[in-house]
This record gives sequence, C-alpha cells and structure tokens, in this order.
Amino acid sequence: MTDHRPIPARSEPVKVPLGKRPLGVFGSLAAGRRNILELIPEIATHAPILSGRTGKRWHMVMDPDALRHILRENVTNYPKSVVTKLILEPAIGDSLFVAEGQEWLWQRRTAAPVFSHRNVAALAPVMSAAADRACARIAAGAGRAVNCYDEMVTATFEVISDVTFSDGEGFDRASVHRAIEDYMAQTARVSLLDIIGAPAWVPRPGRLMSGAAMRQMKRVADGSIQRRRAEGNPGVPDLLDLLMAGEDPKSGRKMTTPELRDNLLTFIVAGHETTALTLSWALYLCAFDPAVQAAARAEAQAALGTRAATAADIAALPLIRRIVDETLRLYPPAAFLSRTAQAADTLCGREVLPGDTIILPIYALHRHHALWDRPDSFDPDRFTATKPVERYAYLPFGDGPRVCIGANFALQEAVIILATLLARFRFDLVPGKAPKPVMILTLRPEGGVWLNVTPA
Repeated sequence: MTDHRPIPARSEPVKVPLGKRPLGVFGSLAAGRRNILELIPEIATHAPILSGRTGKRWHMVMDPDALRHILRENVTNYPKSVVTKLILEPAIGDSLFVAEGQEWLWQRRTAAPVFSHRNVAALAPVMSAAADRACARIAAGAGRAVNCYDEMVTATFEVISDVTFSDGEGFDRASVHRAIEDYMAQTARVSLLDIIGAPAWVPRPGRLMSGAAMRQMKRVADGSIQRRRAEGNPGVPDLLDLLMAGEDPKSGRKMTTPELRDNLLTFIVAGHETTALTLSWALYLCAFDPAVQAAARAEAQAALGTRAATAADIAALPLIRRIVDETLRLYPPAAFLSRTAQAADTLCGREVLPGDTIILPIYALHRHHALWDRPDSFDPDRFTATKPVERYAYLPFGDGPRVCIGANFALQEAVIILATLLARFRFDLVPGKAPKPVMILTLRPEGGVWLNVTPA
C-alpha cells in the first residue's frame, strides 16, 4: 500500500507498551490493575495463539479463523469469563450484556427491534442537536486548549439521556460519572483471586466495599421506570417506552422492572462512554495527522455548510466514516475480552480444556503484523471499498450472535458528531499533552485528550 500523505513529526500515534517478558502472578496482578492491556505480550501481535498458566490455564487468540469459531461457530462453548461476570454483574445485573443461554436469548429477541435501522435513523435529530450544543461549548473556549474527552462525554451523555428519557426524567451526568469512576476505581480492576483462578463464590474484598454510587443509580432508574408505568409518556416514544413495550416474539415474555433497569443502565453507561471514547480518540488522530484532518474538513464542509450533520448526510461523508473505523481499529473501547471454555476443544492446534480462560485481545488483533500493513500507523484509507478487511481481523463490536446490539447507533452518532465538529473547528496537538491509552473496563485516554481548538 502506497501512502503519499506527509508523515507527521511523530510517525505513529500513541500506543500501549506491550510486555517483552513473562510477568508471573504478581506482575500480572500489578499490570491488570494498572492497565489490563499490559498483560498482552508484544509477541501477540505476531503469533496466532499463545498459551500459558498464571494460576489458571489461558489461551490468547489472534487467529481470525479461531476467532470465528469462538464467536460464531461454537459460541455456546465460550460464554463470558467468570472474571468478566464478577466485575460486571454488581453494576448491570443479569442484563443482555452479561446473561447467557436462554436468559440472554429472550432479552436479545426483545431488545433487537429497539435498535432496528428505522428506530436508529429516527434518533438522528437528537444526535445532530447534541453536536450543535457541543460546537457551542467548544466555540466558547476556542483559541485555547480544550479537554475534548470531557466535551465528548457531555455530548454523548446528552444523546443517550434524551433517547432514553425523552420526558427529562433521567440521570444527572455528574452522578453517572461519579458512579462509573467509583466503580472502576474499586470494583472493575483485576483481583489477585481472579489471577489465581479462585472460584466465583470466594468474595473479592475490594468489590464488597464499593458500589454505593451504582446502587443509587439503580434506585433512580427504578423510580423512573415506575413513574413511566404509572403516568406514561405523552411525548415521542423513547428507548424506555420501546423496551417496556417489547416482548419476546417466541414466548411473549416482557421485561420486569429490574430487567428493564439493568438493561437501561447497560445502554446508558456503555452507550455513551464507548462513543465518547471513539470521538475523543478520533479527534486526537485528526490532530495527529493534519492532512487527513484537512481532507475530512473539506468533505464535511462540502456536505454540511454551517449546519449539523444528519443521518441523510452519512453517505456523503465516506472519509469521516473511515476515520471512525480506523479509530476503532487503533483504540477499540472493548480492547480485551475473555471467555471461559465449557467443554474440550481445539484452537489453532492447541488443546483447550473445560475451565480454560480464552482471551480475545482485540487491541493486539487490530495491530497484528500478519493482518495489517503498518499496523501501528493511522491510515483511514485502509478501509476503502477496494481494500476489503478480513472480517475476523477487525472486531470493534465483536461478532456472531452476541455482536454489539448498539453498533449501528454508535456509528451513526460518531459520524454525525465528528463531521459537525470538523466542519467548524481545527484541532491541533498540545505539546507535551499526548493522551495515554489505559484500559480498565474500556480503553480510555488517561489525563484526557487536550487539543488546541480554533475556528475552521
């Protein structure tokens, strides 16, 4: 692949320093609590599979055919890992994201129509309005450094709040973020008991002493659902209405208040933070490569003029969509997944035993030298239609039956907001303020994404 764009002063955007030597139990614990991606050895970006033992047997899989087997062909053998459930269940219960088997299936069938193409397209005006408000806030601070991560969190929270509770009966953004930060600080980090493979019933002390803010979020959500049941919603149907009206087409089962609450919290927390992360990293990458940013700005201005982007504009914004795709390759929010094998199997010629941990290091997969040309470089043109990407080499939303239910919603929102911002502003790096990619539950820019912003 030939790239004629000028090379920035720094040839590659920021990345995680992957391990060069075995960590052992306590080294793995320290890395997992500091930045879980540091558990990935650098060799994972060259090998199809790695196996080992750190308390429990594990297999780290980067081979597309093996990933297809895990995520689609033999998906029932690879449910979410014990550690994943221990971390997530206190926050979002047995919701769609955590549930398995028939419990997952009926919830998926019930929620799928909520995220149909028609419903997602109907929500685009909410996204356009949030993009306009973000521009107004940024314009007020233009000419100085702006923490674009904070701005994108505000924008995407407005979107998810408005589409979930159109009557205004929602969550306070500050309280949601206190809950998320508290949860990640105390509950979402890997425990020594996780590393050595202690059974799920053994209490993890850090998780017993946290979660007050998350419990308060659950109380607020329960109150909102109960009010909606009693009073209804005279306005436009929102996500809560659609979920309340939804029923499993096979059994006719509807969600109870706790089931509605756990799924709403999943959509609210995951649905705004992951898109905020994508937008923040995309703005950093555009600032990193001014030539790409200039081309994207020209595309956005030609399509939009001075207005906010809409769903109807997305077809006229192919470069901006490619920037979003490349951002999700370099900085996938869900960059490290794990499963627990239920029965014996074989992956890439390796024996898998019941109880083995199967690690899907999406971060390493997306930077694998056998699958990507210049894998650590920022190159949106690798996603052109003439260069098809191998399906299981690129998994920002997972795949198979459990592919992210909100993927189309997230992509539409990201393109609308990014195009609107790039049409109106120029973003430049702040010397000495490069973001640091750190993953606990999601791949975040530690310290924020600070960029100089000026009107375009």
